[in-house]
Amino acid sequence: MSLVVTQSVSNNKCVVSVAGEVDVSNAAELRGALEEAIAADVTGIEVDLSQAPYVDSTGIGVLVGAARRAQEASKQLKITKPQRNVQRVLSLLGVSDELGVSA
Repeated sequence: MSLVVTQSVSNNKCVVSVAGEVDVSNAAELRGALEEAIAADVTGIEVDLSQAPYVDSTGIGVLVGAARRAQEASKQLKITKPQRNVQRVLSLLGVSDELGVSA
């Protein structure tokens, strides 16, 4: 399954929607989209993972790194609507709070 990452901006928030599996072969695409969102003139970034059935360790590293860069830029990054198995991995790795995961 290929990865499709789209962005939309509304009400001072950038929504980055991820569709497909995030793994080492395509994590750079997600990283690029998140860097654009952090650089945008917004105060919040929402990463919608509702259409991402799988995120490997490289993808999780991209999300954690983006959350830290967003915080340094005084922006809030949060993960929304992760599928159950992705949410479980985030929880097991102990990064759910850092990523502001919400259902």
